[in-house]
Amino acid sequence: MDFVNLRKTGNSWEFATEADLEDFVWANLKQLLGLTPLKRQYYVNGQFCDILALGENKQLVVLELKNGEDRYIVQQLTRYYHALLENKPFQEEIDYGQTIRLIAIKPNFHRDNFIHIKYNQLSIEFFEFTVLPERFHYLLEIKNLDNGKVLTIELPHNDRESNEDIPRPPRGLIKRLAKCSPEQQEGILKIRQKILSFDKRMEETSYNVSLRYGNGNTKTSKLCAEFYFDSKGVPVIFLWLGLKNNSSDRISRARIWTDWQGNALLEGYVPSGIGSKINLYKKTLSNRVEIMKEIVVNENSSYRQYKYFSQYSKDRNRIIRKLNNSEPLIYEERQLLEIDANEFTLVIGGGRLNTYKFDNYDSLNELVEVALIKWRNRL
Repeated sequence: MDFVNLRKTGNSWEFATEADLEDFVWANLKQLLGLTPLKRQYYVNGQFCDILALGENKQLVVLELKNGEDRYIVQQLTRYYHALLENKPFQEEIDYGQTIRLIAIKPNFHRDNFIHIKYNQLSIEFFEFTVLPERFHYLLEIKNLDNGKVLTIELPHNDRESNEDIPRPPRGLIKRLAKCSPEQQEGILKIRQKILSFDKRMEETSYNVSLRYGNGNTKTSKLCAEFYFDSKGVPVIFLWLGLKNNSSDRISRARIWTDWQGNALLEGYVPSGIGSKINLYKKTLSNRVEIMKEIVVNENSSYRQYKYFSQYSKDRNRIIRKLNNSEPLIYEERQLLEIDANEFTLVIGGGRLNTYKFDNYDSLNELVEVALIKWRNRL
């Protein structure tokens, strides 16, 4: 690597972004951990594995990297383990007869991480890292918390102060943020800060109803993200991610649902605009979800109308086909599949239905990280 972006926070230094940390570890896997790189940001069963690597004798090694404190890294690695064993990708390169090695790399570990690992049946290794400033250079010190072994490697660096000048939000964005909830305001400003501090080539372009981020605004520019505000001022996030639910190398403009508390979903691809078809579909399906919830809860026989169940069955079948084909599901589609209407389907002569539970959402922060990495790779 030519350099990594570092920034000063108080009296210490850290990687500017999680993507910078991942770039460096990926480029130095052999020297750091004696591993051979296999795949990064690998998508499997709704999960994004930061790095897949190979150890001795084709052993699969899964690495999850965090640039700050995270209380749920053990659960993440557990989900990756399950998804990889279910699908067993790269069978020519990997010997699945060996134990899968799971590694977490962070600057510090929360006490909950140690509680979770204590009662987890899988073997998960914790590595803690520190950026050490020397007189003329910087070092990365990485420590195996299991055996205390420490390795140090030089960091080719590009200094970035934590208060590095990020352009003030454009007047149009400030005006639109005034109509947003406090959670939306905070989320948008955090993502904007993350994007603009990622790379000096990143530019912000303001339009009538949106702000776009990329290396310019010409036809040949590579775009990364966009905040779009609908006619009511509601913000929608778009990220340039891979097609086929982000499993393809081909990039397109993906519409993202978020609860503005960190959870997110890739709902579909929209070449331009807000996605009026998705908006209409979301509104229609939201109404059907509310009707079905009312039917399930309410005992009044007037609610038991065949047409609702007929439409409900058609919706479910269509959504399940999408789910089986690994196509993106919108938030309302997930809600509909979670409705347990078994009692009423039996009343009208149907069979018992499977009720789906979607506990795992994508991380909004991680989707932004993926978009940033893909953007940098396209330049």
